[in-house]
Amino acid sequence: MVDVFSGRLLVSKDGRSVDPEEALQNKVVGLYFSAGWCSPCRDFTPVLCDFYTELVEESEPPAPFEVVFISSDHSAEEMGRHMRAMHGDWLALPFHDPYKHDLKKKYNITAIPKLVIVKQTGEVITDKGRKQIRDKGLSCFRNWLEGADIFQNFSS
Repeated sequence: MVDVFSGRLLVSKDGRSVDPEEALQNKVVGLYFSAGWCSPCRDFTPVLCDFYTELVEESEPPAPFEVVFISSDHSAEEMGRHMRAMHGDWLALPFHDPYKHDLKKKYNITAIPKLVIVKQTGEVITDKGRKQIRDKGLSCFRNWLEGADIFQNFSS
């Protein structure tokens, strides 16, 4: 993820700045393009939240997975409210970072919500993360992990 977020900071749900290199290293990353005003987003976000909680917060050891929220909200305040009200304990690109436009272009985001699952290089594993979570639940993570080329780091 160094390539994707190089030289940038991400923010946590509680507003702390986070170094993406540290936070995303050796993880499968879901780029979540969404907004609080979007009703399909409000419908899917709790599903993603449960998925994330089960994989990362309730698994021992935690699964190597992280979500980065790319907001299409109308203001930083709206984004903050949306994150506090609905999101899991994941990361976000700061609202005022113009890089979100580059990411939307790079990953061909034409509608939201969109969950793009990427490797460490930023290469797409699937752009159908939302559908896969809805259809397969937690089992889709195993496929993402295999596609991410990082699973060898977890064998002993």
